[in-house]
Amino acid sequence: MTRIGLISDTHGWLDEAVLQHFQNCDEIWHGGDFGPGVAEQLAASGKPLRGVYGNIDDAAVRHRFPEVLSWKCEGVKVYMKHIGGYPDRYAPGVKATLQQEGAHLFISGHSHILKVIYDPKINCLHMNPGAAGKQGWHKVRTIIRFEIEGNDIRNCEVIELGLK
Repeated sequence: MTRIGLISDTHGWLDEAVLQHFQNCDEIWHGGDFGPGVAEQLAASGKPLRGVYGNIDDAAVRHRFPEVLSWKCEGVKVYMKHIGGYPDRYAPGVKATLQQEGAHLFISGHSHILKVIYDPKINCLHMNPGAAGKQGWHKVRTIIRFEIEGNDIRNCEVIELGLK
C-alpha cells in the first residue's frame, strides 16, 4: 500500500499543517504552481516528491519538474498535468492522451477548485486537490490524502486547511 499526500497551487506558501497531515504518507505529489521555495520545503520532509510545473512556476521549478508526468504507482497508471481540465471539460489533447496512456488516475491543478470525479467514458479517476496557497480566488485551502493498493485507489480524504 502507498499513502499519497496530494497538493497543488501553493504559489510560494506552504502551511505548516500540510506536513503534519502528510506525516503518515509515503509520497507527496504536487499538481503544479509550486512557487518559490515550496518544493524544497516538501522535499525536506524526506518523502519522495513528484510533481509538474505550473503556469506561474519559474525556470528553477521548470528545470526540476516536467510539464507532464506519467508513471505507475503499484498497479495504477497515473498521469499528471497542471492545466488539464476535468471530465467532459478536458484541456485540448488531454482526454486522448489519457486513453493512449491507459491512465487510471489523472491529476491536475490550476483551477483552484477541488474535484474528485470518475470518468466512466475512459475508466479514469480525476483528482484536483484545489489550492493550498494564499494566492487566487478560492476561499478555503484544501489538500487530499488517499491510498493506492494494487489496482485500487481508496480512502480518499479531503482536508480543509482553513480560510486563506
